[in-house]
Amino acid sequence: MLPTEGEGSKTRALVIGPYPTRPPKEASVRDPKARLAEAAGLALAIDLDIRGEILVSLNEVRPATFIGKGKVEEIAELVKSAEIDLVTMDCPLSPVQQRNLEKAWDTKVIDRTGLILEIFGRRARTKEGALQVELAHLEYQKSRLVRSWTHLERQRGGFGFLGGPGETQIETDRRLIEERMRRIEHDLDKVKRTRGLHRKVRRDVPYPVVALVGYTNAGKSTLFNRLTNAGVFAENLLFATLDPTLRQIKLPHGAKALLSDTVGFISDLPTMLISAFRATLEEVTQAEVILHVRDISHEDWEAQGRDVEAILEELGLTGENRKPTIEVWNKIDAVDPARLESLRLSARREPGAERPALVSALTGEGLEALLERVENLLAGGRVTLALTLNRADGEGLAWTYAHAEVLSREPTPEGDLKLLVRVAPERYGELARRFPAATVAV
Repeated sequence: MLPTEGEGSKTRALVIGPYPTRPPKEASVRDPKARLAEAAGLALAIDLDIRGEILVSLNEVRPATFIGKGKVEEIAELVKSAEIDLVTMDCPLSPVQQRNLEKAWDTKVIDRTGLILEIFGRRARTKEGALQVELAHLEYQKSRLVRSWTHLERQRGGFGFLGGPGETQIETDRRLIEERMRRIEHDLDKVKRTRGLHRKVRRDVPYPVVALVGYTNAGKSTLFNRLTNAGVFAENLLFATLDPTLRQIKLPHGAKALLSDTVGFISDLPTMLISAFRATLEEVTQAEVILHVRDISHEDWEAQGRDVEAILEELGLTGENRKPTIEVWNKIDAVDPARLESLRLSARREPGAERPALVSALTGEGLEALLERVENLLAGGRVTLALTLNRADGEGLAWTYAHAEVLSREPTPEGDLKLLVRVAPERYGELARRFPAATVAV
């Protein structure tokens, strides 16, 4: 574990981006400088004092040290002269590679996965988030036990849970980790069931869920705060939001919905984190509309968009399971006028249903039009009914407000109430049985 924020002076860090000169064909093509800047952003997210950023072009990955011998020696001199406390490698390192680099540089080394786990560990605020982070961390530790540290190779005897005669320290540590992982998975199952109950309660109240997704630091939390007047932590930091947050929003014609802010996606997200945070991302799979927030001011925004789409596919949101999605091109306030006009022309060329919404979460520009599109999408599959309630039927009126969207309400000459309501298809039968005289409105 790295020193936490506020514990004495900051950790002096060196950020290294070792990227192949010929990336695999299936990989998303990304600009090396943008990748290095993102790696530095990850380091800044846990308040490291970055003393240098080095871009390393790789012709091939070396099994022992990942990068070449000459570059290892060159970096060793820099680590010594700058008194570096920590080197972050923006790549996945094997336990052997990590150990060899730590020996060569005489300092602590962590890879991309370790750094992301460190950020998640510091940012998780809810019990569920903390459990998910710990589970991912244990999975990571478990993969590093074999041949990682020599002190784990000694044998130890013992009784009961300490291990039988001849059990190695590695075997003991692995068994203890697996036992802890099973306990966490059991606790997460309970949390998942609780979330399922909460979701059922929300389904009973006719508020559809609109989920924000996007690359980390795309401006989701700023947009969330602007639309809901919430105080969710929103800073210019990677992974400013980890725990899902739900707030109610009011749509232009009075309908209500629940807006969900989710963890930001990132390229090369460790598999263990995708599985560990699957429960957190369940709000996305259950949403009726998805808003894919994209930072159009970022130089690598197109590659970021492809990475988000790839993770949505991993969540099973493809084909017939794909949700209605609006691309939200955010941060138009940070784009020069000529490029912004070009982006507007590009957006207008897309079919209406797929047309991106250009907005600024910071200034509020474009948000009213975005909410109108959300409302139209949500209304598309819902049934609008006209019904008349007796003025004395207070119970029926309360039931209608609890189980349907009341679009309009006006008194009749006889003193009754004429309502125009909208319900989800699955609630139509229930409402029709309670109010047989209700008619479908055109």
